[in-house]
Amino acid sequence: MTDTVFQAPATDRTRVIEWADPAITASAARSRSGLEFLQAMVDGELPPPPIMQTLGARLESVADGRAVFTLTPAESHYNPIGSVHGGVYATLLDSAAACAVHSMLPAGVGYTSLDLEVRFIGAISVKTGPVTCTGTVKHLGRRTALAEAVLTDDNGKLLASATSNCLLFRP
Repeated sequence: MTDTVFQAPATDRTRVIEWADPAITASAARSRSGLEFLQAMVDGELPPPPIMQTLGARLESVADGRAVFTLTPAESHYNPIGSVHGGVYATLLDSAAACAVHSMLPAGVGYTSLDLEVRFIGAISVKTGPVTCTGTVKHLGRRTALAEAVLTDDNGKLLASATSNCLLFRP
């Protein structure tokens, strides 16, 4: 049996990604409330995390218990069958839900996602155009929080939804 090595055609695309030192953002997170921290990212005062640069997504707005991300699908998001990979959906949904929780936390309180339950409803491709992912907090307790997120196209068509539980770290 002969090993076959894929030879990229001359028309392959190129994408360059740049990001700021994530320690800058992480350091700022400890001294601000979640809402202040996230608003600083929206305002461009703090750099976005590297994952947002990698995806080309953006935190568009934040309010108490709510976070909104946008993304314009690109070929670089595709899976082998020619549509946006489910991991891109999941990353947007997780980010929106978690940032909605973060927006309600005082300075010094941390969190992590405990789980993420995703429901894929519609396919996304470059033809879909910009998508919006909105996370909202449904419950904020002393030790855990529950948030939901929805991913929609510009016409409001539901493409995916998720629920997430977060564990809170209080001093």
